[in-house]
Amino acid sequence: MKPITQVKWIIALFFVSINAQPLLAQSKADVFDKNAPITWLGVDYSLTTFIGTPTNTAESFTPWGVVKKTDEGVVTKDEFRDSYTAQWNQLFIDEEKKYNVAKATDRKSESITYALTVCENANKKLTKKEFFSNDPKDFHTKTEADVINAVKNYDFGNTKGLGMMFFVEGMNRGTAEEGIWVTFVDIKSKTVLLTKYVSSRGQGSGFRNFWAKPLYVALKEMNLKKWE
Repeated sequence: MKPITQVKWIIALFFVSINAQPLLAQSKADVFDKNAPITWLGVDYSLTTFIGTPTNTAESFTPWGVVKKTDEGVVTKDEFRDSYTAQWNQLFIDEEKKYNVAKATDRKSESITYALTVCENANKKLTKKEFFSNDPKDFHTKTEADVINAVKNYDFGNTKGLGMMFFVEGMNRGTAEEGIWVTFVDIKSKTVLLTKYVSSRGQGSGFRNFWAKPLYVALKEMNLKKWE
């Protein structure tokens, strides 16, 4: 091969390698890189077990961990799946400044994009025979392995890059506690890069607001430096 031809090949390979950079898989280091864009994928309830009787009327939390009800107004499985999971996800759009993904991940707002349909589509497929339970032992039974398995079977559509999502694994009416797996994924390879379990208690009036509070707390109290 002539020297000039070799130079042309080297230059060509150089530009190919540059253009291919965005196609490379994300790594755990990207989770902590403030310059790495994140796609918020939403809140997934496919692993959720709700313990107790869900009601759509006013509820309140007392310092002793008891959820008091004013009426029954029972939430059905269809309502939970088709209405409430969509409402909880929509909060991240309607109240973006409150449910602040950028602030929680030490990013600039322009570094965050949203693809809520990813988790919303997964929630629509919530057809488990029984995701309501009366046994307190059914709370916090999911593990990191369950999250990894869920992500492997996910349909991310055309979404690419570094993704972030919440897997709500349990909602316990008796203690008002909600458990969440805060999860970062490499969308292309469907690989979990980091997942951490957090929990907090619900608060507020009405079924939606009460169980939305832990989602807000999970973001507000996130500290990536401690997870690095």
